[in-house]
Amino acid sequence: MPQTQIACPRCKQMITANVEQLFDVTSDPGAKQRLLGGVSNMARCPYCGYEGRLATPIVYHDADKELLLTFFPPELGMPINEQEKLIGPLITQITNRLPVEKRKGYLFKPVANLTFESMMETILGKDGITPQMIKSQQEKLNLIDRLLQATSPDVRAELIKQNASSIDEQFFALFGRLGQAASQSGQEQLARQMADLQKQLLTDTEYGRQLQESLKDMEAAAKSLQEAGQGLTREKLLEMMIQAPSEARLKAYVSLARNGMDYTFFQNLTGMIDKASGDEKKKLESLREKLLNFASEIDKQLEARYKQAQDFVEQLLQQEDIAKATQENLDQFTQDAVDVVQTMLKKASETNDYARMGKLQKMVEILQTASAPPEMAFVEQLLDAPSEAAIEKMLADNQSLVNETFMESLNGLVAQVDAAAGQGNAEAKAIADKLGTVFKIALKFSMKKKMG
Repeated sequence: MPQTQIACPRCKQMITANVEQLFDVTSDPGAKQRLLGGVSNMARCPYCGYEGRLATPIVYHDADKELLLTFFPPELGMPINEQEKLIGPLITQITNRLPVEKRKGYLFKPVANLTFESMMETILGKDGITPQMIKSQQEKLNLIDRLLQATSPDVRAELIKQNASSIDEQFFALFGRLGQAASQSGQEQLARQMADLQKQLLTDTEYGRQLQESLKDMEAAAKSLQEAGQGLTREKLLEMMIQAPSEARLKAYVSLARNGMDYTFFQNLTGMIDKASGDEKKKLESLREKLLNFASEIDKQLEARYKQAQDFVEQLLQQEDIAKATQENLDQFTQDAVDVVQTMLKKASETNDYARMGKLQKMVEILQTASAPPEMAFVEQLLDAPSEAAIEKMLADNQSLVNETFMESLNGLVAQVDAAAGQGNAEAKAIADKLGTVFKIALKFSMKKKMG
C-alpha cells in the first residue's frame, strides 16, 4: 500500500497517509476492504487530531460484477479533459491485467459518481446491500454518537428506552467494530467511554441481557465438553444435549461440537425416539428438530465462509504472476482459504488440469515458506504468558486475531491435546491445563468482543 507524505488539511504539518487512486478488486482482492473500511485516502493527524477523507480521484474496478466506477471530488474542480487524462492510463492498466476473454464493453463506459457516498452505494448494492440497509446503519451510528454524548447514565437510560427496537444484533456488531477501532487507534478516552456504555447496554437492553446469558451458556458448555475430554463419545454428547437446561445451552453445544453430530449421532437419537413414548417421545422429537435446525444454521455459515475463501483463491489464480499475488495477499489467507487451495490442487491433479495445478502448486509453496498461520503462532504466545492477566492483556492487544478461525483452531488444538493426554502423552499432559485456561479466557473474550 503506497505511503505518501501530505500536509494535514488543518494544521499543515507533514503526515503520512495511504493514498490510492486505483482500486482494482480483480487483481487485488484486498482493495475493496481498504476502500470501504477507510484504510486508504484518510488523513489522521497526530499533531492536531484532524481525521477526514482526502480529496483524491478514485477508479474502482471489479471484473466479476462488470463494474468500472470513477469519482472526482468536486472540491478539486478538475475539468473533464483533465479527468480523462488521469483515468485513461489507469483503465489501460486494468485492461492489460485482464485475459482477452474478460475484456468487455463496460471497460469503455466508466460510470462517473458525483459523490463518494453514491459510489459506495453502487459497490455495496452489487453485494445486495440496499440503500435502506445503509440508512439503517447510519441511524445506528447516530444513536451510538448520541449515547456517547449523553451527560449521565440516566440520560443514556432514557435514550436506550426510547430506541429499544434499534438496539439489536446489528447494533451490537457495529458498536463492537467501533470499540475495537478506537482501542487499536490509541483513542483511550473514547475506548473507555465505549466500555462504560457497553456495560449499560448489556444490562438495560433485551438483546444485551440475551448476550450475557449466551456467554454464560457458552462458558458452561465449553467447561462440560472439556471435562469430558477423552471420554466424549457420541452417546455422551447426546446425553449432554438431552440434559441441557436451556435452548441457549443446547445451541452452545452444537456450536462447539458440530463435528461430532454426524449420521451416527442422529441415528442414535432416532433410535431413542423409536423406543420412547408419550411426552418423552415428543421431547426427543423436538430436540431432534432443534438440533437439525441449529446444525443447519452453522453449516450455512461455514458454507458462506468457504464460498468467500473460494472466491478469494479464484481471484488470485486469475493473476499472471501467481507467486507475487499470493505473497502480496498472505495476510488474507485464512485456514478456510488454505483448505480450499488443497482441495483445488487435489481436484486439478485428478482431472489432469496441469495449468491450474502448476499455479496451485506455486501458491502452496509460498504458503509453506511463509510463517506459521498467525492464529497458531498467537496460541503459542498465549501459552507462554506468565499469568491469566497477561493472557487477557495479550488478547486485548491483538483483537484482530481473535476471530472465528482462531477460536476454531484453539478448540481443535484443545481436543487434540486432551486426546493425546488421555493416551499417556507426557508432553500433552504438561500443557493441557494451561491450554484449557487459555481457551476459557479466549472464549470469554471472544464472546464479549461479539457483544461489542
